[in-house]
Amino acid sequence: MKKQLLFLFLIAFSVELFCQYPNVRVNNASSTDPEEVSIAINTANPSLLSAGANIKYMYYSTNGGYNWTQKNLSSTFGVWGDPCVMYDKSGNLFYGHLSNPVGGGYWIDRIVVQKSTDNGLTWNDGAGIGFTNPKNQDKEWLAVDYTNNNVYVAWTEFDNYGSTSTSDSSRIMFASSTDRGNTWSASKKISAKSGDCYDSGNTTEGAVPTVGPNGEVYVAWSGPTLQGNLGITFTRSTDFGQTFSPNIFVTTQPGGWDFAIPGIYRSNGLPVTLCDTSHAATRGNIYILWGDLRNGADNSDVFIIKSTDKGNTWGQVVKVNNDNTTRHQFFPWLTIDQTTGFLYAVFYDRRNTSGLTTDVYVAKSTDGGATFENFKVSETAFTPNSGVFFGDYTNIAAYDKKIYPIWMRLDNSNLSVYTAIINDTSAVTPVELQSFAGNVIEGKAILNWQTASEKNNRGFEIERAIGKSDNYVTIGFVNGAGTTTERMSYEFVDNSGFNGLVSYRLKQVDFSGSFSYSKPVELNVIVNQYALLQNYPNPFNPSTTISYQIPKKEFVVLKVYDILGKEIKTLVSGYMTAGVHEVKFDASNLPSGTYFYRVTAGKFTSDKKMVLIK
Repeated sequence: MKKQLLFLFLIAFSVELFCQYPNVRVNNASSTDPEEVSIAINTANPSLLSAGANIKYMYYSTNGGYNWTQKNLSSTFGVWGDPCVMYDKSGNLFYGHLSNPVGGGYWIDRIVVQKSTDNGLTWNDGAGIGFTNPKNQDKEWLAVDYTNNNVYVAWTEFDNYGSTSTSDSSRIMFASSTDRGNTWSASKKISAKSGDCYDSGNTTEGAVPTVGPNGEVYVAWSGPTLQGNLGITFTRSTDFGQTFSPNIFVTTQPGGWDFAIPGIYRSNGLPVTLCDTSHAATRGNIYILWGDLRNGADNSDVFIIKSTDKGNTWGQVVKVNNDNTTRHQFFPWLTIDQTTGFLYAVFYDRRNTSGLTTDVYVAKSTDGGATFENFKVSETAFTPNSGVFFGDYTNIAAYDKKIYPIWMRLDNSNLSVYTAIINDTSAVTPVELQSFAGNVIEGKAILNWQTASEKNNRGFEIERAIGKSDNYVTIGFVNGAGTTTERMSYEFVDNSGFNGLVSYRLKQVDFSGSFSYSKPVELNVIVNQYALLQNYPNPFNPSTTISYQIPKKEFVVLKVYDILGKEIKTLVSGYMTAGVHEVKFDASNLPSGTYFYRVTAGKFTSDKKMVLIK
C-alpha cells in the first residue's frame, strides 16, 4: 500500500469549458510590421470580408475569413495609416485613411476615402476631405447609413500636430457623402470644447460616428469637456449631418484616454460609439465603449454606457471585463450584430497571465449591455515589447451570428494580424462538460470525464503538456456521442509513464470544425523505467511527435531511418534529464513511406515504426 501511494495522485474536480475559436492569420508571413487594424463584413454577401492595417495594408477574403489576400493600397494623396474599412448596403467597400501626398500637399493634410466596387481587387484614387492648410487631419472613422447609403466621416483636426504651444488646439470635424463616397461636403466643427495638439489625454480624439434607426447621426469623443474635466462628450444630428445638437456630457474618463500599459508603446481608451438598428427589443440603444483607469493606475478596465433616449441622458457605467483581478484590459472595440442586437467587444486581456503576457478576449452581451459574458479567442498568448508600436486600436465586426475580432500580436519582434472566426451558437445547446478528473496508478494516467448533454460533438482530442509548459501536444482522440441529452462517460488511459508534473486538457471538436478547451488537469507522477513511445499522429503528414522516457539522467541518441536502414536524421544527441521528453519530427522534404526511429539511452535501446502518407 505504501508503495502504491508513491504512484497515486488524484485530482477530481469539475471544470467548465473555456472556449477557443479558429485563429486565422490575415497578413502574409513575409509582412512583419502591420498594426492598427480594421475589419468589415459585406452584408450583401457575408462570405466577403475586408481588413486594413497600418501603414497601407489592405486584405480581403472571399470565403468567410478562412483565407486572406494581402494588397498595398495606393493613392496620389498617399496612404498613411489609421485604416478604417466599411461596406455600404450595396457592397461598395470604403477604405478611410490619412494622407501623405507625393506632391501638392504635406503630411496628414487631409482625410482620404477610397472606394472599391469589387471587394478590394481594384480601387479608385479616393477623395480628399478637410484640407485646410497648414492644419493636420488625423484619426478618422467612417459610418454608413444602410437606408440610403450615405457615408459619414468624423476625425480630429490639429492646428499643428504634436505642438505644445497653448495657441494651438484640436477639434472634432465631420463631413458627409450622399453619392457613395465620390464627393464630400465641406467639413464642419462639431466639438464645442477644444483640446491641445500634443496627441495625448488633453487632445480631442476618438470620434467614431454611427447611424440610428431613422438616419440619426451620433458621434462621441474623448478629451477636455465643457465641465472642465477629462471625459466623453456626445452630439447628434437629425438631418443627415447637416447640423448638430449642443454637446452633451456623457461621463468622466479617469486618467484620460491616453494611459500607460506595461509593454505597450502607447495605449489608449478612446471611445467607440454604436447604435442598435436591429429589430430586437434593444433597437435604438446608443452605446459608448471605452477604457480608463478608474479602478487604479495599474488596473485598466473596459467600460460601456448606454442611452435609450437618443443621447439625451445616459445610464450607469458598466464594467465589460468580468474578471476580479487587478490585471490590465486594454485597446477595446465594439460591434453590434444588427440581426440580433447582441453586443460584442474585443480587447487585450492579462487576467490569466503573468508579467506582460497577453491574451485576446471577446465580451458578449445579450441584454443590451447590462451584463457581459467573457471568453478568450486567442489560441495562444503573446508578449508585447514597448519598443514596437502597436497602433491605437483593435477591431471587431459581426453579422448574422458570425463574429470576427481582429488584433495584432508580436512574436520575436515581428508583428502579425489575426482574426478568430466565431459562430455564435448561443441558441444551440453546446457540449456541457460536467466533470474532468485524473488519476495516476502505477505509472498510468487515467483520465475520466462526463458530459450532461452534447450537440454536434465529433469527439475529444486529448492534449498533454510536460511540466509547467503551455506546449500542449495531441496524444489521442475519443469519439463523441454526436447529439444527445443523456449523460455520457468517457475514459482515456495514457500509459506512457512520467516523472514530475504533467498537464492534460480536452479539446472538444464539433462536426463543424469549431472547438473548445477544458481547463487542464495536473498530475504528478514518478518514472521508474525506460520507454520509447509510439509517435502521434501515425500515420502522419508532414510532422509527428516522438516521445521517450528515462528514469535518470542519461546520454540519449534518437535517430530516424528509412526502410532500408539508411540514417535520415538525428533528432537528439546529448545528456537529457530524467522524465518524459517530446521531439517534433518534420518530414516535409521526405517522400511517403515507412520509417523507423530508434532511441539509445545508456544500455537501453528501442525502435518503432512510423508511416508518412502525403
